[in-house]
Amino acid sequence: MADAAITDISDAELVKLHDDSKKELFNLRFQLATGQLENSARIREVKKEVARAKTEMRSREIAAAEALAAAQGDA
Repeated sequence: MADAAITDISDAELVKLHDDSKKELFNLRFQLATGQLENSARIREVKKEVARAKTEMRSREIAAAEALAAAQGDA
């Protein structure tokens, strides 16, 4: 999924994307260990998906905390 697409999805969809990617990564690693993995490049792609999702979740968390601090500072 492209970076622009990740920033456009909702928080719930972002969490679902992260969870699904983590599950897929687990399955790919299991296939690698058992010798059943056909496309080893997919592991790298999925790792990047997980990292992108985590980065966006953290970015949103920071933005929310800054908005809350600004709102409390104004009050």
